[in-house]
Amino acid sequence: MKKRLIYVCMAIGLVVTGAGSCAQAPKGQQEWAIALHGGAGRANNLTPEREAMYKVHLTEALEVGKAILIDGGDALDAVEAVVRYLEDCPMFNAGHGAVATAEGRHELDAAVMDGRDLKAGAIAGVTDIKNPISTARMVMERTPHVLLIGTGASSFAKENGAEIVPNEYFSTPARMEQIQRIREQREKESPMGTVGCVALDSKGNLAAATSTGGMSGKMWGRVGDVPIIGAGTYANNHTVAISGTGHGELWIRQVVAHQVSALMEYRGLSVQEAANEVIWNKIDKMEGSGGGIICVDKRGEVALVFNTEMMHRAWAKASGEWGVGSEGVELSEKER
Repeated sequence: MKKRLIYVCMAIGLVVTGAGSCAQAPKGQQEWAIALHGGAGRANNLTPEREAMYKVHLTEALEVGKAILIDGGDALDAVEAVVRYLEDCPMFNAGHGAVATAEGRHELDAAVMDGRDLKAGAIAGVTDIKNPISTARMVMERTPHVLLIGTGASSFAKENGAEIVPNEYFSTPARMEQIQRIREQREKESPMGTVGCVALDSKGNLAAATSTGGMSGKMWGRVGDVPIIGAGTYANNHTVAISGTGHGELWIRQVVAHQVSALMEYRGLSVQEAANEVIWNKIDKMEGSGGGIICVDKRGEVALVFNTEMMHRAWAKASGEWGVGSEGVELSEKER
C-alpha cells in the first residue's frame, strides 16, 4: 500500500502537516483540544468542488465543538454535539447519508466513551434512530450495559425519548445510486466511511464518540469496529481519546484504539509515536483497505494518521492552532 503519512504532532512541540514540513508551536498542557474526522478512503471522486463542501461542513462541525469547550463545557458534550452535526449532514456515512446494506436498507452503529471513569455506551444494527450517537450516550448513562443492538436498542431509544425516523430517512440519492452500482458489480463493497470526534476539556477530561452506517453493500447484520469499545472508539483520562475510520474488521482484530492507549501507558510512547506504530506497523501490513485514526491525549496533543489517499479531518487547540483538510495538505489559519 502506498504510504501517505499525514499527521499533526504536538508531542514535541511541532505542528506537522504533510511529509516532513515542520513549524514551531508552543509546548505544554493545552486548556482544551479537539479533533474530528468524516471518514477515510480513496480520493478518486473528490473533486475540488466536493472537497470545498467537505471543508465547509468539517469547519462548521469543528466550531460546534470548539464553542462548547471554550465555554468550559464537558468533552463528552462536545464530542456528542459534533457527531450529531455530522450525522445530520448527508455528505457523511452516518445518520442521514449512511450507506446501504446489500438489501438496500440502512443499519447504523455508534459508540461513546468517557475517559473519566472508562464508562462507555454503544448501539449496533439500528434502523430507525435519527441520531445514534445520543442513544449510545443514553446506554452509557441510563443502563448498566455497554452495548445494545437491533430492536432492543430501538425500543430503549423510544422509551428514553430519542427521535425515531423511518429507514428511508437515512437514504440519499447518492447512496441509492451507490448500492445499485454494487449490485451490478460496477463498484466494489467499501468498508470506508465513519464520523468521529475526540476532545480534551478544561477540567482535564477526555471523551470519544464515533458513528457510522458501516460498510456499503454489507451483509445484513454485519457490525464493524465502531461500537466495539477499544476497536474503533476509546478514551482514558490517563492516556488518550481515539476515534477510528477504516476497514472495521481490521480495527477489531488489532483492537486499534486501545492498542494506541496501551502503547502510551505501558511503553511510554507519545501519542504520535503510538498512532504511527498502530497504523503503519500493524494495519498497513494487513490485507484490506486501511484507514485512519484521530487522537487527543491528556495534554492536548493531537495526532491524525491515515494510510489511505485521504481522510476528512479537522482539529483545534486552545492555543489558537487549527486545521481542516481531506487529502495531504491541511488548510490552516495562516493559509486561509
